[in-house]
Amino acid sequence: MLIAYRNSLRYKSSFFINLIGLSTGLACVILIFLWVNDELRIDQFHVHGDRLYQVLENVDQGTGMITRLSTSGPTAEALATEMPEVEMAVTSTLEWGGMSFVASTEDLDIAAKGLYAGVDFFRMFSYDLVEGDPKQVLSDKKGIVISESLAKSLFGTTDNIVGKTVTLNHKTDYQVRGVFKDIGLNSSHHFDVVISFELFRDENEWVRNWFNTAPQTHVLLKPGTDIAQFNKKIFDLVRTKTEGKASHRSPFVRLESDGYLYGRYENGALAGGRIDYVKLFSIIATFILLIACINFMNLSTARASRRIKEVGVKKAIGAMRRNLISQYLGESILIAFFSLAVALLIVWGLLPKFNEITAKQLTLIIDPTFMLFVVGIVLLTGIVAGSYPALYLSRFNPAAVLKGKLTNLAGEVWARKGLVVFQFALSIMLIVSVWVVYKQINFIQTKNLGYDKDNVVIMGREGVVFEKQEAFLNEIRKVPGVVAASASGHDMTGHNGGTYGVEWPGKNPDDRTEFERVTVDYGMIELLGVTMKEGRSFSKDFGGEDEKIIFNEAAIAFMGLTDPVGKKIKLWDKEREIIGVVRDFNFETFHEQVKPLFFFLGPEDTDNIMIKIAAGEERETIARLEKFYSTFNPGFPFSYRFLDDDYQELYTAERRVATLSKYFAGLAVLISCLGLFGLAAFTAERRMKEIGIRKILGSSNRSIVFLLTSEFTTMVLIAIVIALPASYYMVRSWLGGFVFRIELHWWFFAGSAVVALFIAWFTVGIQTLKASRVNPTECLRSE
Repeated sequence: MLIAYRNSLRYKSSFFINLIGLSTGLACVILIFLWVNDELRIDQFHVHGDRLYQVLENVDQGTGMITRLSTSGPTAEALATEMPEVEMAVTSTLEWGGMSFVASTEDLDIAAKGLYAGVDFFRMFSYDLVEGDPKQVLSDKKGIVISESLAKSLFGTTDNIVGKTVTLNHKTDYQVRGVFKDIGLNSSHHFDVVISFELFRDENEWVRNWFNTAPQTHVLLKPGTDIAQFNKKIFDLVRTKTEGKASHRSPFVRLESDGYLYGRYENGALAGGRIDYVKLFSIIATFILLIACINFMNLSTARASRRIKEVGVKKAIGAMRRNLISQYLGESILIAFFSLAVALLIVWGLLPKFNEITAKQLTLIIDPTFMLFVVGIVLLTGIVAGSYPALYLSRFNPAAVLKGKLTNLAGEVWARKGLVVFQFALSIMLIVSVWVVYKQINFIQTKNLGYDKDNVVIMGREGVVFEKQEAFLNEIRKVPGVVAASASGHDMTGHNGGTYGVEWPGKNPDDRTEFERVTVDYGMIELLGVTMKEGRSFSKDFGGEDEKIIFNEAAIAFMGLTDPVGKKIKLWDKEREIIGVVRDFNFETFHEQVKPLFFFLGPEDTDNIMIKIAAGEERETIARLEKFYSTFNPGFPFSYRFLDDDYQELYTAERRVATLSKYFAGLAVLISCLGLFGLAAFTAERRMKEIGIRKILGSSNRSIVFLLTSEFTTMVLIAIVIALPASYYMVRSWLGGFVFRIELHWWFFAGSAVVALFIAWFTVGIQTLKASRVNPTECLRSE
């Protein structure tokens, strides 16, 4: 330790470059570890997690397979009674993202999110009850289970509230049967209200048949169940129950805890999900740590020439090679632990901003898992960073060292050059990736979707609004600042519901292609700015509009119809006339192709009120709307959101990747430049006498700078040659997940290469310019 301390004082510049590089690299690794660890813990808290499965369905559409979470209402009951492997089965609306309710007691009205669930819900899932029996809380159709937070908001306490009354939506009274603990951030589902699914079944007759799908099914399988065999057994369940009429649907189960990270399926097979970003950032963390270790190895190896005599003396007085290796590895590990202390301070300072970017609440808690990771990574860093210098220094022959016959070996030089090339190749790959990700995200945010999402307010259809929708819309249109108002059964930001019930002349009887259905009120198509390609929209100027239908271009092309306006098709066995065709618009993410879609008129079946407000008057108009709403719909809070915000939420993961990648790439380049800066300083110092002689012989400052930078330029150029093909493959793979994506232009790669080259020149140039201005008499004084 004393030797390490003395060497750090003797070689201050190398020590501080190593310290900054390693501490910055370790800080990045710790931040990524905290994020990855949190992602891996989502939905892992269920006590029966290893036996808790969700039922999914693969749906063969003839043109391809889609995988969906929705199942038929009777699925849970059938599995529980017919499959001996099933211990319990529950039907719920858990995956609907939380249905909106207004919970009331006397003069209190609280907005809450909730769901309907089967009687065994709290026995299967570990949402802990503080009041109530898990076996009984959902057995009463008029019973309700609420969260601690909602209980405190409504009653001021969580004690002795079982049996008290809560009114939902100012319409139905429920008796509190239980209270559950607030759901933590380690869950992907959050809700405040749970109601018996039997009530939902009573109110929605379609839930009772096998042909409709919407709710979700979860099962608790008995220990030792062979999942592959179980999936084979239930493969034909829907086919059997529908007497072959729904033979295109094939159910299977997957672990409930896998849903968060492994949620993307392509053509019926698992294709990834959030786990892709977990892997991506784990790779980035490894890259950054490697770059920091390379700095240490390079500078330590370069500095080795100053310690050759030290090695010779120690070997001459009996030091064994293993003793020297231990010493130098010990120095490296010591610096790594010192860097860890600095890294923890950096993490502590950056964590609030990191949480803001990632929308998490990560904390720097020193627990056994964290300590094991940190100590392990620091030891690995110290060993990797110090291994080459230790092995390199310890191999010298003591006699040759003391006679001064050793010079810098070619192997040392080539090793340093190779490490610099590798380091800058990683940095260039990160620069290219950040550029492409930024361009794709910008493309997503600026591309014309085919409809106008700006300044559109969405709100629920509740209370009096539900009962008197037309009157509400007529009045809302009179509010200053409101451009248009209508209602829709679709939120325009993803798959909301589909049907196979479209029939047209020439349809293949085996075709099961799902058409997206959009129920609208008058004026909805115009409000969204969806362009009519031919025909007309729904209008009160015509009669019988509830017997008409409007398709998008994708639907018309799929059906193979020419001159479609005026032709008849059947929807759910009811004949309808095509009155218009709209141009395709993106109602799902850019990961998806535009699917066949139709609009039909049904004001009574809409869920969302949409209001277009004047640009530049958002704040004033929202205030007026809130005032009007409180008068028109008393007892219901004015809860709204902007359609544009909903659209941005579709790409939350991509935007976070873009932001984090930008920061991490910048740090990787910074760490690389620190190493290059140190090597340039060492090279200039080592060649100082050569520089003095050249200047005496007439060399200019410019030629000296060129001489010293040419070696580093060559290394960066080699790194560019290696990095560009690798980065092309990497970004092309990432873009492959988008149906609508940017083109990969050559200047993305050339530009990244030029940026890397200029950064290297600037870094090296600072040292070489300084060296070129040194007085030659100072360089040669010792001669």
